[in-house]
Amino acid sequence: MGVHPRRSLKAKLPEHKPKVINKNTKYYPAVDAPAPKPKKKNVPTKALRKTITPGTILILLAGRFRGKRVVFLKRLESGLLLVTGPYRINGVPLRRVNQAYVIATSTKLDLKDHKIPDEVNDAHFVKEKTKEKVPADQEFFEEGKPKAKGAHPEHKSSAQKKTDEGVLAAVKGVEHMSNYLRSTFGLSKVRYGL
Repeated sequence: MGVHPRRSLKAKLPEHKPKVINKNTKYYPAVDAPAPKPKKKNVPTKALRKTITPGTILILLAGRFRGKRVVFLKRLESGLLLVTGPYRINGVPLRRVNQAYVIATSTKLDLKDHKIPDEVNDAHFVKEKTKEKVPADQEFFEEGKPKAKGAHPEHKSSAQKKTDEGVLAAVKGVEHMSNYLRSTFGLSKVRYGL
């Protein structure tokens, strides 16, 4: 029986231990640091659908007035569509709508003579900032209560009236058009075949 040769322990160990520089810490931030948002490139506005022309009756598919029929007036610089109810007929005020959220119908009104006021543009729809700051403790106690609404700006209501004048005249010229605009759109199981 032979004797196993002994190995020296020094040969196994490296000459010096490397220092650990980035040791994993047990600290993690409670809130993730926000990642920088990529800068938006100027995306060209999508071309207007051929079926949407001034005077076309559109059906809104989303938002507070979904299912309502509205009259298309013009396309704004931002690419959004300017539509109105008219307000007196179905309660839809002047609104900006993305064309992806409307259905164009084959019904049209003649709005060739109607001129939309120049003040009705994208800047017309920007909300005015209030300078009042409420103290934090007062805001805390008023959290469940409904906030008091300010008066509707006079320039917006006058622009609504000026815009709706020509549209109302065109609606009166077509039989049953006011009833058509008042009615809401919806699909039933019977009609859709489900």
